Amino acid sequence: MLIQLAVMGLLAALLPLSVVWASKDANKNRKLAWVTLFLTFDLIMFGAFTRLTDSGLGCPDWPGCYGHANPLQAHGHISAAEAAMPHGPVTVVKAWIEMIHRYVAMGVGVLIISLMVVAWLRWWRSDRRARDASPWLASALFGFVCLQGAFGAWTVTMKLQPVIVTIHLLLGMTLLALLTWLAARQSHHDPVGAGAARLRLAAGIGLALVATQIALGGWVSTNYATLACTDFPLCHGQVVPEMNFAQGFTLWRKLGMSADGEYLPFSALTAIHWTHRCFAFVVFFYTVWLAHRALRIDGLRKTGRWLLIAITLQLCTGIATVYLNWPLLLAVMHNGGAALLVLLMVMVNFKARLGALAPAELPAGASARKAFPA
Repeated sequence: MLIQLAVMGLLAALLPLSVVWASKDANKNRKLAWVTLFLTFDLIMFGAFTRLTDSGLGCPDWPGCYGHANPLQAHGHISAAEAAMPHGPVTVVKAWIEMIHRYVAMGVGVLIISLMVVAWLRWWRSDRRARDASPWLASALFGFVCLQGAFGAWTVTMKLQPVIVTIHLLLGMTLLALLTWLAARQSHHDPVGAGAARLRLAAGIGLALVATQIALGGWVSTNYATLACTDFPLCHGQVVPEMNFAQGFTLWRKLGMSADGEYLPFSALTAIHWTHRCFAFVVFFYTVWLAHRALRIDGLRKTGRWLLIAITLQLCTGIATVYLNWPLLLAVMHNGGAALLVLLMVMVNFKARLGALAPAELPAGASARKAFPA
C-alpha cells in the first residue's frame, strides 16, 4: 500500500514538474517555486472543500483507505460502512474526496522536496557564498510539510478534534506564506520607493492580524459554528447575545463536546462565531488603511490595489455565507480569500523589507529606490 501511495504522490507531482522543466524560463528554480505555490494554494482550497463537505473521515484510517491505496480497492469496506450509516461520515464520494486531497498533498510534498534538493545543489555549486541561493528556507519548508503531514494524520485518527484540525489549517497557511516569500525572493521586482521601509512594522502587524483572524475562522469551521448566528449585523437579534466563552474557547476537547464530556452548549458556538465576526471588522479596517498607505509608495501600488480588492471580497463572502445559509461555493471562496490575503500580506512585508535593505543586500533581480512624488 505504501509503495502505491508513493507512486500516486509522484504522479500528482509529475505534471507540475513537467511544466517547470518544459518551460522556456531560464530560472527553473523560480518557476518551480511559483508552481509549488500555485499547487499549495489549490491544496488549501481543496482542503476547505474536504472539510466543508464533511469528508475528513471519508477514509477513517491513514495514510490509506481501509488499508488500501485508493477507494476502489476499499469499495467493500466503504459500502458496508455506508449501509450501516447512510448519512454517516463514510460514503464512496467522501472517500474519494478525502483520498484526492491526500494525493495532492503528497504531490506538494514531492515538489517541496524538489525545491529543497535544488536549493542545496545551487548553494553548494556557488561555494556556499550566494545569499540568494541559501537553502535554509527551502529546508524549513520541508520541515513544515512533514509537520503538516503529521497533523493531517492526527486529524483523521483523532476524529476531527477541533484544535488539531485548526492547527492543520494554520500550518497549511504557514506553508503558503513561506512559499510566497521563497518565490518572491527569486523573482524580479519593480523598484520599491524609500517609503516602503517605514511600512515594515505596519505590514508585520497586518500579517499578524490576518493570521489571528484565520485562526478564529478555522475555529469557527472546525466547531461547525458557521450558522451559530443566522442574522447580520446582529446575532439572534442582539448586539451582544448570550455567549459562553469559557467552553467555546476550551482548546483540548472532542468535537461537539465540552472538556467535561457534556454536549457543547449553543452559547459556546455563538461565542466562537461572534468573536470571529467582530474581529473581522478590525482586520478589514486595518487592511484598508494599510493598502491605502501602500498605494502611495512606488513598487507597492499594484499589491495595495489587490489587497483592497481581496479584503473587500473577503468581507462580502463572509456576510453572504450568513445571509445565504452557508452555500458550499461561497464557503470555499471565503477560505480561498483567506489564503489570498496571506499571500498578499507576505508580499507587502517582502517589498517593505526591500525598501529597507542596502543594494548589496537585495535578492537577485530586486531593487529599491527613493520614492517619486505620488
